[in-house]
Amino acid sequence: MGVAPMEGLSGAPPLAGTVEVSLSRFTRFKRAWVTFFETFKLSLDALRAHKLRSFLTLLGVILAVTTLVSVMSVIAGLNMYVATRVADMGANVFVVDRFGIITSRDMFLKAQKRPMVTMEDYKRMRESMKLARAVAAEEDRNAQTRSGDAIMENTDVMGATPNFGDVRNLNVAQGRFITQADDEHHSDVVFIGPDLVQKFFPNTDPIGKTIRAENHTYLVIGVAEPIGSAFGQSQDNYMIMPIGTFLKSWHRPIDWATIFIEAPNAELMSASEDEARMLMRAWRHLPYDAPDNFAILGSDSIMALWNDLTKNLAFVAMALVSVFLVVGGIVIMNIMLASVTERTREIGLRRSLGARKKHILMQFLTESAVLAASGGLIGILCAYLVVYLAKTLISMPMETPISAVVLSLVISTGVGLFFGIFPAMRAAKLDPIEALRADG
Repeated sequence: MGVAPMEGLSGAPPLAGTVEVSLSRFTRFKRAWVTFFETFKLSLDALRAHKLRSFLTLLGVILAVTTLVSVMSVIAGLNMYVATRVADMGANVFVVDRFGIITSRDMFLKAQKRPMVTMEDYKRMRESMKLARAVAAEEDRNAQTRSGDAIMENTDVMGATPNFGDVRNLNVAQGRFITQADDEHHSDVVFIGPDLVQKFFPNTDPIGKTIRAENHTYLVIGVAEPIGSAFGQSQDNYMIMPIGTFLKSWHRPIDWATIFIEAPNAELMSASEDEARMLMRAWRHLPYDAPDNFAILGSDSIMALWNDLTKNLAFVAMALVSVFLVVGGIVIMNIMLASVTERTREIGLRRSLGARKKHILMQFLTESAVLAASGGLIGILCAYLVVYLAKTLISMPMETPISAVVLSLVISTGVGLFFGIFPAMRAAKLDPIEALRADG
């Protein structure tokens, strides 16, 4: 005998009940969507009916969002700028230096008492480092350079080891970089930056020409690709000669070397820095509890300092934005309260036609949120205009992150919802009969 399929207590198969539940959920969702859409349309109609009042109401929110997006654009742009132009010392490269980052007068006075970082330190580092892929060094001075009648001020005259270009990722546009043979023979040759080419050899091939730096004349053997500027200071006004040539002609007893160490990869950066620190401390006979009398500086150190500075900027900006938002929110609340008073008869009419308290509450909350969100959108457009003008007129590095746009919209809408609660609740609590009796 076959067994009859089980049926529900109502006599309908289980599948039919599932379909009914799904249809019920779909119906509820459809009703909720229609209600929201109609409420949204009513909110837009109310805003369009009082355009000037709505705009004046939004001034606080517009100023807040414009300030927030603009400041976040400045911070994002400067972070990218510092990372690529200032803190970029090469792939996986850190520096052993006498001073490092100085942020106060006391730090400067203490750093002046430190012993020099010398070429002897470089040679010992080059021979002793086990983890380093490469160790390079340079010394530099600022000097006036000339070729013919043309003069260039404040040229960075550097003496560097032959591997300096590889460690610092200097790309050759013409000619070649200095070699080991140039260093061994103390050759009077230089590798120059694009600024010197533009100044001295604008329409000729610079290779084989001579440049005079103070009382010394050098043969140009190569030209670098442009780097650009950092905070308005050109990074292409330099000339690099062999370190042996520099020590013979330019070195002074008060000068110190800067050692550049390239780790094999990013994972070994920390271990390489620790090895360099251990070697320097051992050579200087520092007790285990004594602070370093030298500096180890990587891109992460510069970015950490920069991030500390931008945190202060962000804090000030957020305080200013908070004031604007509170003022804007209070204005929105007062305008919405006035709107409730003006539309008392309309509220009574809607209630008499079947609208519930939650519908009235949703209408005024939506209207308040749409009002504030509109201010947020206008503020974002104003911020994009500010960013465009700043980049065009003063070449300020600014980039608007998407997170700033999303955050601004969320905050402005949230302000509208928060400050719209009280007017919405007041509207929802109106007695329909009394509301209908109000003057139209």
